[in-house]
Amino acid sequence: MNYLAHAYLSFHQPELLVGNMISDYVKGKKKFDYSPGIQQGIELHRIIDSFTDDHAATKEAKEVFRPHYRLYAGAFVDVVYDHYLATDPLIFNNDSLEEFAANTYTMLEPYTAVFPERFARMFPYMKTQNWLYNYSNKWGIENSLHGVVRRATYLTESATAFALFEEHDATLRKCYQAFFPEMIAVVKNWIEEK
Repeated sequence: MNYLAHAYLSFHQPELLVGNMISDYVKGKKKFDYSPGIQQGIELHRIIDSFTDDHAATKEAKEVFRPHYRLYAGAFVDVVYDHYLATDPLIFNNDSLEEFAANTYTMLEPYTAVFPERFARMFPYMKTQNWLYNYSNKWGIENSLHGVVRRATYLTESATAFALFEEHDATLRKCYQAFFPEMIAVVKNWIEEK
């Protein structure tokens, strides 16, 4: 899952949110530099990623991108899943997504001093360009797919990924719908057990 899903699956718990959002930038024992609540968020992020990668629907979705992007197929699926979450009428409408995005940035703001350097550099762009809200727009997804390519060592273009997303929209949406309710249940159970 990408940033919107990790934010949503933190269920308005600030330290869980921080850990969930920064986890990709925290390696190994660096996790223990953070408060217990943020450590739980880092752990939750990794649980979410593992469950997502292992789910049969995600494996099916990856096959849309795999022939062209091989190991990066999962990164593209993460982005399109955020689009389907942003446009999921059972979770958000246009106003509630905008409010959720604004609240997420507000919740993260007090923790900027503890952000890992790379996330700290990225966060102002995330906020000013409203990435979380823009997952609802196709041009926002196009930008996010391009961002995957920009950060990847061996990729040079994202136009094919966007074309595949548009061509296989129905299949990819069906994969999201099969997967995400189970993801919510897994996270809620994990939080209840903590």
